[in-house]
Amino acid sequence: MPCAARASWHLLTESLLGEATRGLRAQFDVEWGGWGNAPKFPQASVLEFLLRMHLRGDESALPMVTATLDAMAAGGMYDLVGGGFHRYSVDREWLVPHFEKMLYDNALLAATYLHAWVVTGNDRYRRITEQTLDYMLRELRLPEGGFASAQDADTDGVEGLTFTWTPGDGVPEELLQPFEHGRFVIRGELDEAERQRLFEIREERPMPARDDKAIAAWNGLALAALAEAGRRLEREDYVDAGRELGEFLLGPLSTADDRLHRTFRGEAKGTGYLEDYADVAHGLLELHKAAGDLRWLEEANRLARLAVDLFADEERGGFYLSAADAEQLVARKKDLEDQPIPAGNSMLAYVLLQLARIYGDDELEKLAVGVFRLIREALPRAPVGFGHALSALDLHFSPPREVAIIGPPESQVARAALRGFEPNAVVAFGPTEDVPLLKSKDFVNGKPAVYVCERFVCQAPVTDPKTFTDP
Repeated sequence: MPCAARASWHLLTESLLGEATRGLRAQFDVEWGGWGNAPKFPQASVLEFLLRMHLRGDESALPMVTATLDAMAAGGMYDLVGGGFHRYSVDREWLVPHFEKMLYDNALLAATYLHAWVVTGNDRYRRITEQTLDYMLRELRLPEGGFASAQDADTDGVEGLTFTWTPGDGVPEELLQPFEHGRFVIRGELDEAERQRLFEIREERPMPARDDKAIAAWNGLALAALAEAGRRLEREDYVDAGRELGEFLLGPLSTADDRLHRTFRGEAKGTGYLEDYADVAHGLLELHKAAGDLRWLEEANRLARLAVDLFADEERGGFYLSAADAEQLVARKKDLEDQPIPAGNSMLAYVLLQLARIYGDDELEKLAVGVFRLIREALPRAPVGFGHALSALDLHFSPPREVAIIGPPESQVARAALRGFEPNAVVAFGPTEDVPLLKSKDFVNGKPAVYVCERFVCQAPVTDPKTFTDP
């Protein structure tokens, strides 16, 4: 969408969320889940928005989410043997994939399945989250701590050769669905012993090539997924991988003056774009919630404010794709649509809204509203293209809920306070006097404490985890 897009003069109201949900419901594929026909792409950001609308009481929202998640995970586009999602399905049924695997798809979908597990308690969603993250760590992780961009669709010039099967390979015959050239994909239920047996067979095959280029934005999405899953699933290995990834993003992928490069392959190259700053800041916020280290919050705040300085359009609102001091070969443009990943504008708006509530900075919220005004007319007309923006708008309209935690994230009271799915709560760990939400808050009789606040007006501190009950 070009940078000439002008801010709408119409009011931003909560009714936009309902209008968007009705639009999604009208376009929903009731037979196979998802939106659109063939080819069909996963829409993680749309599913995240619908989980939020479920919390708002929309009874139609959660069935659309679960129907889509179940259909995508049935096998074909989802790799039942090794975990992780292929890029898209060539049909409506999520059956025959284009076999390339992208880091961004797997990071976004791992987070969505994680959230669906928290909301529904369906343990299959938890299993898919773990299998997807385990795939990322096994196949895409680089020695430097970052993640490669993608795994190719082809092996030895043949698409899907690594991932497809013949009737003599030991797959239960009833699970084989035809692909091409006498090869098949697997759809159905594999028990763990079957899955492991087939995985060991597949590991003996030639593997597809990997694009070892690490892209800052996509690594930011991976960081968010690893950190949150590590926290919620009590997987310290995921949190540790997140810490290493955070060090990579703030080390090899950063410049001497603490700006972000775009890519890394042996050496860092390119000037970071808006989405790089926004996605990395998002990942660092999740890492702060998982690890409790104040450094990650401070770095998220620094990068987000630097992004404002580098990319903001002070005249029309929103943010440009490229920095003001970057080489401009063409007119500066704005990235506004959340396809296939959250737009830099949507993600930065989401990050700024959180920081506004942690730091008590209304100017950051105004900058986020500037993004919403640019896309206000498109939201009800084309909601599939603005899933993450709609989630950010939901945060904007939500009652402020700030959670200040004094003590380590592994404390029982911290775990209890953060157990549920409250996507509009902002969280900061202390103690420190340098973050406004955390000012004048301390341990209570030496015990970790949780302060639940609204616009910095806080309830009495809680030290007993039993105070927090599951939603």
